[in-house]
Amino acid sequence: MNRLNILVIEDNSALVANLFDYFESFGHIMDAAPDGLTGLHLATNNQYDAIILDIMLPGMGGIEVCNRLRNEFKCKIPILLLTAKGTLRDKLEGFDTGADDYVVKPVELPELQRRIYALVKRNSNAQVGTNIQAYQGLTLDMDTLEITRDEQKIQLNPICRKILEILIVNAPNVVTKQKLETEIWGDSPPDQDILRTHIYSLRKAIDKPFSTPLLKTVQRTGYRLSKDD
Repeated sequence: MNRLNILVIEDNSALVANLFDYFESFGHIMDAAPDGLTGLHLATNNQYDAIILDIMLPGMGGIEVCNRLRNEFKCKIPILLLTAKGTLRDKLEGFDTGADDYVVKPVELPELQRRIYALVKRNSNAQVGTNIQAYQGLTLDMDTLEITRDEQKIQLNPICRKILEILIVNAPNVVTKQKLETEIWGDSPPDQDILRTHIYSLRKAIDKPFSTPLLKTVQRTGYRLSKDD
């Protein structure tokens, strides 16, 4: 298996240390969050191959984290729930919310490793879909989440990808800042500096390497994709 980027969302520091020691011995890159909100932030702002997610977390629980990743952010990273909750009801709730696998603690690390490998392989072998949004050479495959511009692949974190999805579906029309914030964060948007930061990252990814900018700021209104000034 190639080197993987794995996010562990778990509040048990001893378990996190064991997971890091084991997976890093195989050359994988590990990242960790001690609570659900931090885990959600990391998962939506970085690129991971798999997520190991506890259910019983401080603040935002693992079920809510999984549900928001799947439904709000359309995140397709494989998610393995690793938890002490082992009833059939717990397992069904986990799968219903979008988890790809469910493992009850304690688990032998070689088994956990094989399960992660199987999820990553299954995800990478997923059939390429045909649900593609495109504008002026910029394309977003809604099934595989692959983004390209003039056939060059572009990597975006989930929030930037969601912004791009909204803009490309509405292109070349203007999308207001309020609409973007509502679509991404619901009724509790952060301050506007956060949206501006993500717009900066999106512009850097889809425009900077190319001669013609597409992402335009409409002063005091919002943003749009347009080939014209």
